[in-house]
Amino acid sequence: MPENSSCSSAGSCGKSSCEGCPSNKDPKSFLEAPNAASNIKHVIGVMSGKGGVGKSFVTASLAVAMANQGYKVGIMDADITGPSIPKMFGVDGEVIGTEEGMLPLTSENGIKIMSVNLLMDDPEAPVIWRGPVIAGVVKQFWNETVWGDLDFLFVDMPPGTGDVPLTVFQSLPVDGTVIVTSPQDLVSMIVKKAYNMAVAMHIPVLGVVENFSYLKCPDCGKKISLFGESKIDGIAAELGVKVLGKLPLDSAYAAKADNGTFHTMETGDLQEAVDLLKSM
Repeated sequence: MPENSSCSSAGSCGKSSCEGCPSNKDPKSFLEAPNAASNIKHVIGVMSGKGGVGKSFVTASLAVAMANQGYKVGIMDADITGPSIPKMFGVDGEVIGTEEGMLPLTSENGIKIMSVNLLMDDPEAPVIWRGPVIAGVVKQFWNETVWGDLDFLFVDMPPGTGDVPLTVFQSLPVDGTVIVTSPQDLVSMIVKKAYNMAVAMHIPVLGVVENFSYLKCPDCGKKISLFGESKIDGIAAELGVKVLGKLPLDSAYAAKADNGTFHTMETGDLQEAVDLLKSM
């Protein structure tokens, strides 16, 4: 069988002739250069195989956890059609453009945030754009935003394995991704879809976070598995990844997100994730 079946002369080529063949070269890199005024040590993607599992909640929680550890943190809200990060942190107003690029807004605890909602006159106006346009905006958030010095940039991606996760994995130097899920019968398929995409894109999977894992009774403190018993430990073991946290369903958390005070979140349930990120 020919050494390189994609070569135009594959029917007659051998090992020696294939060594200099153009089709045998390394694939082209799609990495985008960062903004010249940015110095970002680690880029961490946060993804999920489906919507409704609290991916933005986990992204924001990780950002707050690392900021509380004294790290310089930013959040790129790459969920272009469903941005929620600015509201969670009580950040509003419009991004200012300078000669160096766009200046992200900053939360009360110093987290830098870039989101499409900070570029629009009306944050409630729908974003009705096709995939290529959305992908272009994600790239702009990377190479036209003056992030400055950051230890961690968390990228909140929309659910699924479509245009934006593909753009993020190809265009940004992602050091690893965290997969968010919830306890339900579909969890295996949900996690594996996200996991398999990351593996196919050669992106390390740092671990999984299970959201809505349990409800704690306000009277006796008993943990109630409202959405069924957790299956995440077995699935994580099967895939060879870590469980980085199991987050409860808590109305107090939702209240902080709704009133824009998410920077005051307690993030003890993510200690495994914090320890892992600190070791990078």
